[in-house]
Amino acid sequence: MSHSSAAIHDLRALPRDGEGPVFNEPWQAHAFALAVRLSEAGCFSWHEWSALLSQEIRSAQEQGDPNFGYYHHWLRALEQLCVEKGLVKVADMERRKEEWRRAYLNTPHGKPIELSAGALTSDF
Repeated sequence: MSHSSAAIHDLRALPRDGEGPVFNEPWQAHAFALAVRLSEAGCFSWHEWSALLSQEIRSAQEQGDPNFGYYHHWLRALEQLCVEKGLVKVADMERRKEEWRRAYLNTPHGKPIELSAGALTSDF
C-alpha cells in the first residue's frame, strides 16, 4: 500500500465500498484525484490536507450543516489549501468557477459541457 493509499484509508468519512472510494458525480472523482495528486507532488502534506478537511467538516456541523455532502467539504478544503499555498489566486478561481457555471447554463440538456460555452468576455 502506497503512502497515499494508506492516508486515504485513514479518512473515516470517505464514502467507499469494498473496492475503494465511491463517487456519485464525476466532479467528485476529479476533486479527489486532484487532492491526492497535489499531495503526492509535494504541494502540501497529507497531514495538512486531512487536518483542513476535518476542520471544514467540523465547521459545517457546528453551523448546522452536517449533511451538505462529503465531497463539497472536500472541494472547499481543497480550494482553501490551494489558495493558502499560492497554487491559485482567489480571483482566478472565482473567474473559472463562473466560466463553468455559464458553460453549464449555456449547454443544452444531454450535451457535454464545454468550458468554451462559458467564456467570459471582456467589456473592453
